[in-house]
Amino acid sequence: MSQNGTPAYEDGRIRCDDEAVTIRLYYPWGNKRIRYSSIRGVKRLPLTGANKVRKWRIWGSGDFIHWWNLDVRRPRKDVALVLDVGHTVRPTITPDDPDAVERILAEHAAGSGSRA
Repeated sequence: MSQNGTPAYEDGRIRCDDEAVTIRLYYPWGNKRIRYSSIRGVKRLPLTGANKVRKWRIWGSGDFIHWWNLDVRRPRKDVALVLDVGHTVRPTITPDDPDAVERILAEHAAGSGSRA
């Protein structure tokens, strides 16, 4: 967070603060908060070519590996970020600014001694 208390990133669905990333509307009943120390890695997933069909996954999972939070704007996006949290199912997000979120996650991973 900045000195004035605002998060490092916020787009209405994804929020990155000093301790964690919060994925809004991850579950039907609410949000998922993942501490940076729990993230083992981040992988960019282009939503083009063979992966273009994934753009239409508005919420949930189609393969029991990627879990997508609710994002009705996903069909207009070209990049997703897959978060490796050490489980078979991996949170997969489509922030409005994937470069900024990826940078924030990498910075926090570097600070905790893990690699993203």
